[in-house]
Amino acid sequence: MLRALIFDVDGTLAETEDLHRQAFNRAFAELGLPWHWDEALYANLLTVMGGKERLAHYIDTQHPYEANALHALAPEIHARKTAAYGAQVAESGLPLRPGVARLIAEARAAGLRIAVATTTSRPNVDRLLAANFPPDAAPFDVIAAGDEANRKKPAPDVFLLALAGLNVAASEAVAFEDSAAGISSARAAGLPVLATRSRYTDSHRLDGAFSAVSDLGEPGRPHRHLAGLEWPGGIVDLAGLLRWHDALEEPGNSPTCVGPPSTRS
Repeated sequence: MLRALIFDVDGTLAETEDLHRQAFNRAFAELGLPWHWDEALYANLLTVMGGKERLAHYIDTQHPYEANALHALAPEIHARKTAAYGAQVAESGLPLRPGVARLIAEARAAGLRIAVATTTSRPNVDRLLAANFPPDAAPFDVIAAGDEANRKKPAPDVFLLALAGLNVAASEAVAFEDSAAGISSARAAGLPVLATRSRYTDSHRLDGAFSAVSDLGEPGRPHRHLAGLEWPGGIVDLAGLLRWHDALEEPGNSPTCVGPPSTRS
């Protein structure tokens, strides 16, 4: 029985990544650092999971001779970045991606449990949820954030934390991801994965997902099918997820995953 849905945040719940990039640049400017992360550079940095880890990688690779001093400054850089990101989300009212709020509402109405499994920091999650849900909505039963996991994605740790908090088996849940590292993380935790493309993961292979789509789709705004399982009307809905999951329980069936050749659209 399908009992839970587990969502990544950045690029999956919302197109947050460019706000993270802008927030880093604002923090650099506030501290007088002559750095600027453009979109191409940030796309490369996103191969390192976690904002703190991304910043440390940048320091080590681009400023190795100043690394000791810059690593000492890194906590303040990241704190200022987190504050800037929160302010930007509050100002912009960053919307959820197509179909996300609809599917969450369908799942909650049906009694499914819902979680977040993300490498981002908890304050970033809280800011995004505050911008998109009423204060008393509590859309997620469990929030497993990056600082709580021993290892970042593609290690399975954060998804295992979410499963433990939900008290469900991996076979009773579906994960939603937008990146190759995220898919690997969820699959390593034993979860089937539905993948959606996002702005900064357009070049990622989506191997390991049982379905890959541009987004979850809305009535009148169907998604683009990329690979794997197709969804009637171009909409990922709870009824379709339940039918797919029920079929897995039939003898001899297992998740059919996207794989080589490349799944780029």
